[in-house]
Amino acid sequence: MIKFLDIQKLHFDMKEELKTVFSEVLDAGSLILGEQLVSFEKEFATYCDVGYCVGVGNGLDALRLILEAYKIKGALKEGDEVIIPSHTFIATALAVSASNLVPVLVESCPKSYNLDPVKIEDALTKKTKVIMPVHLYGQVCDMDAINSIAKKHGLLVIEDAAQAHGAIYKEKKVGSLANAAAFSFYPTKNLGALGDGGAVVTDDIELQSCIRTLRNYGSEIKYHNKFKSINSRLDELQAGFLRLKLKRLDLEIDHRRMIASYYLSHIKNVQIKLPDVTEMNAHVFHLFVIKTSDRSKLSIYLTFNKIQTGIHYPVPIHQQEAYKELNGLDFPIAESLSQEVLSLPINSTITIEQAAYVCEKINLYDA
Repeated sequence: MIKFLDIQKLHFDMKEELKTVFSEVLDAGSLILGEQLVSFEKEFATYCDVGYCVGVGNGLDALRLILEAYKIKGALKEGDEVIIPSHTFIATALAVSASNLVPVLVESCPKSYNLDPVKIEDALTKKTKVIMPVHLYGQVCDMDAINSIAKKHGLLVIEDAAQAHGAIYKEKKVGSLANAAAFSFYPTKNLGALGDGGAVVTDDIELQSCIRTLRNYGSEIKYHNKFKSINSRLDELQAGFLRLKLKRLDLEIDHRRMIASYYLSHIKNVQIKLPDVTEMNAHVFHLFVIKTSDRSKLSIYLTFNKIQTGIHYPVPIHQQEAYKELNGLDFPIAESLSQEVLSLPINSTITIEQAAYVCEKINLYDA
């Protein structure tokens, strides 16, 4: 079986190094807010070409804490609206809702599947305060167009970069393209922890200071709490593991690009729509997503041929039970994607021989 992601194999070559990190953390005797986290925050900020990084519990919290910090700074208030794409993981919307703000869905671009800048201005109201683009599957949104709209209307821009560690837009790294950015280090990400984890990156010194306080019960000094907040801290073990894996991130991305390039060159089935890649050396291919009219049949066929696949995402936000108030909305592109996209195996454990086998079986497929 060609697994969609083989976590054990992914970490096999660094097993001893990971054990060393575990021993170092154990010997240091500091498990929360220690030197591993301080070092990782500096190293990841440098990698993203920004001034500051704040390690938090997960990607959802990273988004939420940015929004909460802007509320404290007076840039947002409860009831304000946040523009998000119609096709994304639900965490993007949940972060907005958890901050007592209102998610406003905007249809995705039919080519890139990212937030469509052309449709943003039609969704703006007097309550709109933020645009939150998601760099879906590892390809960066049209940030020049989005930032231009934001500047015109005096809006904040917050990158949801949960799938795009290391991605490039016009020679600039993801994370440095807006007021702030949120990352997830969920184990399946290009830069994944061995558990949950997340981070906020920004050049705004006041924003990052506020988020540091918010992630720690709203406290700067123990037992003295400035804000009603949450506990969302990237722990020492995960920070140490991420420091090790950050050194290998560019190699991980290079391998994913190689597999993606092979798929793009060798899948020749007219029943399969390949992803639209704007720039090969800018995309980081967190996912390689194809589109077909009968996804269920293709998925069953590939499983029969010992190829695991994934679906991202089968239920659009506006059709989720959690968002009943949005159930009456209509987003044809998001709905089409939810029914037709299928993710192929792509990561550093996939070999060219395995990619060739995947292409061979897809090319033999007949719906």
